[in-house]
Amino acid sequence: MTKTVLITGCSTGFGKTTARLFASAGWNVVATMRRPEVADELATLSNVLVTRLDVEDLASIETAIAAGIERFGRIDTLINNAGFGLFGLFEATRREKVLEQFNVNVFGVMDVTRAILPHFRSHQSGQIINVSSGAGVFTLPMISLYCASKFALEGFSEALSFELASQNISVKIIEPGGVISTDFGKRSGAESAPGETIADYDGFVDETLAYFAGLRQARLATEEDVAEVIYQAATDGTDQLRYVATDDIKPLVAARRETSEQAYMVLLRARFSGSAELPV
Repeated sequence: MTKTVLITGCSTGFGKTTARLFASAGWNVVATMRRPEVADELATLSNVLVTRLDVEDLASIETAIAAGIERFGRIDTLINNAGFGLFGLFEATRREKVLEQFNVNVFGVMDVTRAILPHFRSHQSGQIINVSSGAGVFTLPMISLYCASKFALEGFSEALSFELASQNISVKIIEPGGVISTDFGKRSGAESAPGETIADYDGFVDETLAYFAGLRQARLATEEDVAEVIYQAATDGTDQLRYVATDDIKPLVAARRETSEQAYMVLLRARFSGSAELPV
């Protein structure tokens, strides 16, 4: 039987590219987004249902899942992709923006997952693929809230995987770094929630902004590369939990996971005191 995937956040970036890839591979795709009127070519594909889903709107989550089941009979895979990155100093960020970061990146994932689990349990099968980030493995300044949300997503996903294994439902985590073609960075800038200006941080902010500019110039991966890893996770038939999706973050992932805590912290602290270069 043809399998069906429901993907959140399909208007741009990883979600849109992943929806196209699954559709081209013969899957039925429930491509969800906050504004389905911007779906463009996805809406023209016969095996794609474009429908509204806002992860902060519980009713839209239930409606989108029901629409996908009605159209295709069942849903086999959920890809929680919708998210955004808040950029800026923690102290200068308004509390309402902090809440929004977690409402979308963490609680939204939880709400979509909770809504689809009865369907998966009724078939005693299904898989959930959560799009995390390198920022869910290691941390960088100026994105402390984004890191916090992705660390929470990683912990939730790992713990949930043990619970759902009892129901023959798998959980997988995708960890991409920056890519050259996504609009994610543009939205992160738009979401940078200007709070108060704190002059004490000016020198640190200037140095950190220069570091991020260097990262942007070094990006080599594309949305298509990440979509291929997501597709691999959905189809490889393994119980692998985590997939590092872009080469640019592999040195930092290795530093975090394969060296001592002391070595990792020396590396990060040296970089952000201006005395050493980070290996990415």
